[in-house]
Amino acid sequence: MESQEPQVKNSPVLPWMYTNRVPLKTILESGDGETGLIGTTVVVGGWVKSSKEVKKEPLPPPQSPPPAAADAFPAASHGTKDVNCVEILQSRIPFFRTIIRVLGGSASSPAVRQKLESLIPKPPPPSVFFLDINDGSCVSSLRVVIDSAIVPVSAGQILPTGTCILAQGVLGNPSAVGKQTIELTVEKILHVGTVEQDKYPLSRKRLPLDSLRDYPHIRPRTTTVASVARIRNTLDFASHTFFQNRGFLHVQVPIMTTTDPEGFSEKFQVTTLLGETSKKESPIGVSDADGVNLETVKAAIQEKSSLVEQLKRSDSNREALAAAVQDLKKTNELAQQIETREKSKPVTAVKPDLVSFNADFFGRQIYLTVSGRLHLESYACALGHVYSFGPRFRADKTVSAKHVAEMWTVEAEMAFAQLEVSLCIIKVQASYVISWSCQINISILLSFSSSSSP
Repeated sequence: MESQEPQVKNSPVLPWMYTNRVPLKTILESGDGETGLIGTTVVVGGWVKSSKEVKKEPLPPPQSPPPAAADAFPAASHGTKDVNCVEILQSRIPFFRTIIRVLGGSASSPAVRQKLESLIPKPPPPSVFFLDINDGSCVSSLRVVIDSAIVPVSAGQILPTGTCILAQGVLGNPSAVGKQTIELTVEKILHVGTVEQDKYPLSRKRLPLDSLRDYPHIRPRTTTVASVARIRNTLDFASHTFFQNRGFLHVQVPIMTTTDPEGFSEKFQVTTLLGETSKKESPIGVSDADGVNLETVKAAIQEKSSLVEQLKRSDSNREALAAAVQDLKKTNELAQQIETREKSKPVTAVKPDLVSFNADFFGRQIYLTVSGRLHLESYACALGHVYSFGPRFRADKTVSAKHVAEMWTVEAEMAFAQLEVSLCIIKVQASYVISWSCQINISILLSFSSSSSP
C-alpha cells in the first residue's frame, strides 16, 4: 500500500473534498455523459458486489538469449521499456536450469534432479478479474477490470463478495457487451480489505429480507435497504425544506416525558426498578426446582467438551472417551431442560400501582413520548410557527402493518391560525413532499426495479 495518495491530474470529475477518491456517482451519473470521461485517470473505492475471473492464455516460453553482457540487465538492453515481474522471472528460468545441471551433474539421481526442478519458481497463470463495485453514492455499480499480469493480485484476495478495494486506473469503453457503458482499467491497487467468504451472508443470492435482521452491520449494503434509506432521506429533506421555506422553526421535543398528550394510547414505560426487582426475587439462571445454576452447567459443558477433544487426539483410552462423550451428552440434556423450564415460566407483570417510584432514576413515572404536541404548543405561544420531526412510540399490541412500535412523525403548531389554515398547510405539504420525491427518486426506483440483488 502506498504511503502517500496518488496525484490525479487532468481529471474532469471532481474527487471528494477531503481525499483524492472520486465518488462513483460522479462517474456514473455525470451530466455531460459518461463517454466524456474516457481516458481520465481516477481513484475509486468500494466493495465488490459481483465478480468473475477469466483465464488468459499462458505466455509462450522465452527463447534462450545469447550470452552477452546485456543479459544481466534485460530492461536496459531494450531502452526504457517497462518489464513486469512475470517477464523477468521467465527470462531467468534458463539460468536456473543451468545451475541445476551444474549442481546435479550427470551422475545425479533423477529423484534429486526432479526435486531441484521443483524448486524453480513458476509464475502463476495470468487472469483478468472483472469486479462490479459500489461505494454507496448511487445505486449503480462500476465495472473494474484488473489484469493480474499488470497488477499482481490473487483471485482469493479480491473476488469474494464484500471485499473492499481502493484502486487507481483509467476510465475507458467497456471491453464486453453488457449493461455497463464505462469501465475502469486498474493500474494500481492502493488497498484491499479482505472478507471471509464463508461467513459473509450477502455472498448468497436472493437472501430473504427477514434473515437480514441477524446481520444489521451489513444490511444497508443490500439494494432494498439502501434504496429505502435514500428515499427516506429525500422525504426527510423535503419535509424540512417545506417548513423552513415557510417560516417555521424546527424545535426538539423530549423523547422521555411524563406527559400523555393523547390520553388513550398505550405507552412504553422507562424505569430502572425492574432489574433491581428481578434480582431480588430470583437470581438469573437458577432453577427453582433443583437449584441448578444454568451458567454453571454451561461452564461444565465447555470443560467436558475440551476433555473429549483431548481424548480424541490422544486415541489411547477408548473406554474413557466413550464415558466422557456420554457424560457430555447428559450435561447437554440437563442444560436444555433448564432452558425449557426457564422459558415456560409465566412473566409476572409489574403493576405501577404496587411499585414505589421514589427510588426510580427520575423519582416518578416516565414514558417514551407518544406525541410532542403539548411541548410544541408552548413553543408556538412563544415563537409562532414551529414544527418537530422525531421518533414517537406506542405500545399497541395490534398486529397490523398500520401499527408500529416506533415511528417518525412530523408535527407542527401555528399561533393565530384557524382550522382552515391548518388543513391548507397539510394539503400543500403532502403534495410538496410527493412531487419532490418523484422528481429526485425516479432514478433510484428504476435502478431498484432492474437490480437482481435483495
